[in-house]
Amino acid sequence: MRGLDAAALAAVDAILREAAREEIMPRFRRLAAGDVRTKTGPLDMVTDADEQAERAIAAALSEAFPGCVVVGEEGCSADPSLADRLATAELAFVVDPVDGTANFAAGMPLFGCMAAAFLRGEVVAAWIHDPTGDDTLMAALGQGSWLAAADGSRSAPLRVAAPAPVSAMVGCVSYGYLTEPLKSHVAARLPRLAKTWQLGCAAHEYRLLAAGHTHLSLYNRLMPWDHAPGWLIHREAGGYAAHFDGSPYDAARDRAGGLICAPDAASWEAAWAALLGD
Repeated sequence: MRGLDAAALAAVDAILREAAREEIMPRFRRLAAGDVRTKTGPLDMVTDADEQAERAIAAALSEAFPGCVVVGEEGCSADPSLADRLATAELAFVVDPVDGTANFAAGMPLFGCMAAAFLRGEVVAAWIHDPTGDDTLMAALGQGSWLAAADGSRSAPLRVAAPAPVSAMVGCVSYGYLTEPLKSHVAARLPRLAKTWQLGCAAHEYRLLAAGHTHLSLYNRLMPWDHAPGWLIHREAGGYAAHFDGSPYDAARDRAGGLICAPDAASWEAAWAALLGD
């Protein structure tokens, strides 16, 4: 087996939707001061919604897929070695219960609930659920990517944006996690693109990218729960992605090396030259 069947894809979508209904949305814009905490620093936040949703998703996945490994962002905060199991487990799921926690805590409706399935280290399925819109971007290896609406209907296959010259490219460039001097190097070159922004939420940035609303995204820190789902959805929509040095991204193993996502290899080269080149 190299992927998940339609029933399994639907089952995971249902699990994310239920967690959003029961644990995430009831807390949206209703968080008390004690419901929001920091982890490694003031920009690394966690809320009761993150923790309770991850517990609910992990329990439901374990029941639906006996013996699977569940690697959640909050679980890895307590035990970072859990992420290493993505590379070796027969079946593993990586979960980001509330991607865009700072937005969620601020009452901004730009957050998502993400998951990806790994078979022996290979990403084979992905989900990005939007709790406020109650729809899910989904992808299956070799089967494309699509939007599943609340009523279960499926959109036409997603397609990335058509290639464009650098001066016409728009995208999300997350340069805040870059280290100097690369951070200043990239920041100074952003005007070479038509428009850039940061949503503070990889879930929605990948949604824009895979649906063809943006041309590129650039990231430095590569936690698997932030990028494995969107990377597969983008690739199945026809996109191309690689590390800053041009090497392929391995979602089960890579935590660094940066990532540029673009419509195709030529667009990737052009974006790299514009932002990282001399």
